[in-house]
Amino acid sequence: MSAPSELEFFSLLIKAGSLSAAARELDLTPPAVSKRLAQLESRLKVRLLNRTTRRISLTNEGEVYLANARRILAEIEEMEQLVSSSSAAPKGLLRVNATLGFGRTYIAPVVSAFCKRYPEVDVQLQLTDRPLNLADEAFDVGIRFGEPPDTRVIARKIAANRRLVCASPTYLKQHGRPNVPDDLTRHNCIVLRQDETAYGVWRFTRGRKTEAVKVRGNLSSNDGEVALHWALDGHGIMMRAEWDLAKYLRSGRLELLLQDYELPPADIYAVYPARNNLSAKVRVFIDFLIQQFRQPPSESVGSEARW
Repeated sequence: MSAPSELEFFSLLIKAGSLSAAARELDLTPPAVSKRLAQLESRLKVRLLNRTTRRISLTNEGEVYLANARRILAEIEEMEQLVSSSSAAPKGLLRVNATLGFGRTYIAPVVSAFCKRYPEVDVQLQLTDRPLNLADEAFDVGIRFGEPPDTRVIARKIAANRRLVCASPTYLKQHGRPNVPDDLTRHNCIVLRQDETAYGVWRFTRGRKTEAVKVRGNLSSNDGEVALHWALDGHGIMMRAEWDLAKYLRSGRLELLLQDYELPPADIYAVYPARNNLSAKVRVFIDFLIQQFRQPPSESVGSEARW
């Protein structure tokens, strides 16, 4: 990658939060970053940052410079997208955000295959416990479960993803199988505490009838991987997305329950800011994602030959 412009350098420095973090991001030494910042301030004849050994903070002039730097960089990117051919080969830096478990298992292998096919694209994949705000964090693409309510981003569905209820054979042998959703109130359920929705309320639909069941259990977590392993260990019944469960259902380590009922879907979407709509790297990456996820998890999940 070429050296960043002064605008890019300053914007990256603020996002990194410290000179040392920016140095790691730019593959420079901290003194080199400090020298470049000093040269920028000398040319402008103003102080842009207050800095100590551990942190930096913007001066009033720095806030004005940063706001305009981000605006100008966005306008330059939009201009370049407008004048580029729609068939242009993707290149440059692509920043992708995904959640931890799904990102490790599925998105990281896709990124690996994508970079082999498009070597001029540099991909930064950041995995977080919950989705980040793309605009605030300067990401190009985010992977989300469920269609996002934010109208400032464009969403493309890359795969269907049902929510399912399941348990291990060990648990079912000891406690029996629920036949209707209300039976869950008499079972030990593993509760996942995520997002802002009311945790422990599972909504089942059959035909035109929907019922909400308040489930309980002695184990709960905000981490889906933790909850999944508890279910595998026979601690109770859990609700989880199909893409996370498929290989365990195929192997018999988990069994499906209440198959006559449907739960709210957790379809997988790629989302991106509207200004990236004409970006070749974003468009090609999302098309690549859709191609990789074109088979349902019952056929493709866990297949090493596929990725």
